[in-house]
Amino acid sequence: MVQLGILGCAHIHTPGFVRNIMKRQDAKLVKLWDPNPLRSQKWAVEAGAVSVNDSAEILKDKTIDGVIICSETGRHQELVKQAAKARKPMFVEKPMGMAAKDGYAMAKVIEKAGVLFSTGYFMRGSAQILFIKEQIEKGTFGQITRVRSSNCHSGALGNWFAAKPEQPGEDWRWMADPAISGVGAFGDLGTHSLDIMLWLMGEVELATATISTGTKRYENKDAAGKVSFCDETGEGMLRFKNGAIGTLAAAWDDVANPLSLLVSGTEAHAAIINGKLYFKCDKLGIKDDQPYTQLAAGIPAGLDSWVNTLVGLADQKLVTAREAAYRSAVMEAMYQGCRKNKWVAPRTL
Repeated sequence: MVQLGILGCAHIHTPGFVRNIMKRQDAKLVKLWDPNPLRSQKWAVEAGAVSVNDSAEILKDKTIDGVIICSETGRHQELVKQAAKARKPMFVEKPMGMAAKDGYAMAKVIEKAGVLFSTGYFMRGSAQILFIKEQIEKGTFGQITRVRSSNCHSGALGNWFAAKPEQPGEDWRWMADPAISGVGAFGDLGTHSLDIMLWLMGEVELATATISTGTKRYENKDAAGKVSFCDETGEGMLRFKNGAIGTLAAAWDDVANPLSLLVSGTEAHAAIINGKLYFKCDKLGIKDDQPYTQLAAGIPAGLDSWVNTLVGLADQKLVTAREAAYRSAVMEAMYQGCRKNKWVAPRTL
């Protein structure tokens, strides 16, 4: 059985990760740390683990086989550096970096250490998305002219990110402060859609976006007292190096998200609408008047595939550190494009 530690318990996915591991028979959480001990204590109690006062206690423990980094995004770089120095396999929650600079710095450290890495792009395990990727690789779509992905929910409307000082283990307010998280709603949810678009279509030549503060529920102040509001919704545009045009929607202000992915080519078309795949290809005699269901099973992705690799299960599909960093770079370019009202080329490693 592999033994795991958690470095930072701040992310909203921490509860799900803890409970996911608790269901397994081949892995368990043994030590958790967070700079706010009330956070690590809460989830340590739930997991039957120990809350420690120093991250070094986890990193120096030779019985711990890997670490999960769920801290605030702004803490990722230092924790990744420490984990790499300790030669610990690591899962770093998305987005890996605040932007391109720290993302690429982490990728270099991880690659130099040669440790097992992955991040939380769980959508890669979807049977529908795997089918679309397979058809793209077969050339079924012909020339792909455009691709669209949308990842939206009502998190702001439901006040998910309100401060909860009385619930220190479930206070996600920092995620609506880009000074700590690096991004707001557009980057938080959009990174999942961006990952799928890049995974399907390859690298981006130029990017831009229109990003809005939406309902303005999350007011932040900097050290000088200057007030700003976290973004809650946005639309991005991508010009892929293969010539395709991409559009990306992400928001915390939507009550529904019917169209999650669309790929349009000269010979085929695919769309995931309300969780159902519609696929049209005249060459294959497939119409899109009914959902397409002839799909292989989905596969483990995100945290599951990383833990599976640690326990020795073969053929797990992991996200590389370089891929994770590139997503931070493209997202940074979209935010810059919004601020500058222009197209921006993503930074490269």
